[in-house]
Amino acid sequence: MANVIKLKKGLDINLKGKATAKVSAADVSKVYGLVPDAFWGMKPKVVVKEGDEVKAGDALFVNKLHPEMKFVSPVAGKVTLVERGDRRKVLSVQVEAAANQQYVDFGKKQVNSLNAEQVKAALLESGLFGFIIQRPYAVVANPDDQPKAIFVSAFSDMPLAADTNVVLKGHEGNFQAGIDALGKIAKVYLGLQPGSVVANTKNATVTEFRGKCPAGNVGVQINHIDPINKGEVVWTLGAEEVVFIGKLFNEGKVDLTRTIAVAGSEIKEPQYKQVLVGAKIGDIVAGNVKTEQKVRLIDGNPLTGMKTNEDAFLLAHSTEVTAIPEGDNADELFGWIAPRFKNFSVSRSYFSWLQPKSKEYVLDARVKGGHRHMIFSGEYDSVFPMDIYPEQLVKAIIAGDIDRMEALGIYEVAPEDFAVAEFVDSSKVELQRIVREGLDMLRKENE
Repeated sequence: MANVIKLKKGLDINLKGKATAKVSAADVSKVYGLVPDAFWGMKPKVVVKEGDEVKAGDALFVNKLHPEMKFVSPVAGKVTLVERGDRRKVLSVQVEAAANQQYVDFGKKQVNSLNAEQVKAALLESGLFGFIIQRPYAVVANPDDQPKAIFVSAFSDMPLAADTNVVLKGHEGNFQAGIDALGKIAKVYLGLQPGSVVANTKNATVTEFRGKCPAGNVGVQINHIDPINKGEVVWTLGAEEVVFIGKLFNEGKVDLTRTIAVAGSEIKEPQYKQVLVGAKIGDIVAGNVKTEQKVRLIDGNPLTGMKTNEDAFLLAHSTEVTAIPEGDNADELFGWIAPRFKNFSVSRSYFSWLQPKSKEYVLDARVKGGHRHMIFSGEYDSVFPMDIYPEQLVKAIIAGDIDRMEALGIYEVAPEDFAVAEFVDSSKVELQRIVREGLDMLRKENE
């Protein structure tokens, strides 16, 4: 029977436009693009040139710091563009998909017969190791490290997030194989919510989390199960990325097909689409975006995702594409003094707090207020279900006080852990950006 952890702090933000359980294939993209920036902390070295023919699973670029770590093409076809930006930074490597898809044969393997080094070698060769994120620093994992544990969160409760039960349905066998493989490297902890389709997973310590968002964040789960101390390393993966690993060993090929939620108030038919990593955003949402007003397309969920457009490519870790109103044409009668029954409020500033909890809200992309001085108000702590003082940690990062950052628990956090706190912050501080800068600062200091 799974352990149960109940969280008291957090905030559920009920947005209109949740994806229904309908699953269908998205339009096939003509060109797919792998974006190095999706793999934070990695320095890409392109190993193909324009005009090269590649199979699905062939390397497009490697990590300069660890050349054995490959990042592979999601499709077979011709490399059409190595897109570069300022100072020749690699923005994407684009492949025109062939009519007939061919896959690199990595060979089927019995996980039970492999040891840790063989599993790690297979993940590096296939390009799947790059999907593993390490803490501290929330960057691509270092293959030379030995993690004390591997954490997998099998649910997300961010607003408009994909339902992992829909995503994993029918893939339980590959999920188990992926867990078995990871278990060869280190002890695996699996966090899930009640009713999960992978509740019977073996070879993992299963913990059930009950509480409000962000209970599904792997950082919250690590903090409550086995916190990270200075000098320790843990690895984390998303649930669908475990399926990728299981398919590698069961089928002998790399299949980067995701089942993502296409959701939001500005989506005509919120649903799930089966797409490959690197697909064009425009093909994923084709004909499904409302046009009555200006729309903000987001690669990810509204709290942690990135602003995108139809010409961009789906990032490697994305599990949603969402659409909300931009809000730049809003003209609110009476401004702040209006009762605002349709607006969501944490502090009961609007009369909407009298509405039932099941009410769905339409929120736009406006900040609704200018930047103010940060004050100790307790806002962060009320929605931050980790044994950390979030306000003090953020101030230590802003001050560049590394010793205090370490003492306050920066090794345990990632930017996503501050997403809900950023949402409720009346000072409009960009907490996720600040935490990312703090982690990068600390990583550079410790190199």
